Amino acid sequence: MATNKTEAKTVTVKQIGSPIRRKGDQRATLVGLGLNRMGRESTLEDTPSVRGMIAKVAHLTEIVEK
Repeated sequence: MATNKTEAKTVTVKQIGSPIRRKGDQRATLVGLGLNRMGRESTLEDTPSVRGMIAKVAHLTEIVEK
């Protein structure tokens, strides 16, 4: 069987820090990633723009290995 090469890679991100007392753009980045509470996980397509968002709030998130 042929494999589907259009299958997108994904990355799972978990919020480990609180956005309280953070700048508004960092809060908006968390919302853009689908995170808004500590402990919440979001699975996203692994693109350069998503990686940039994760890098911006790296101190508030971690990448989950599954």
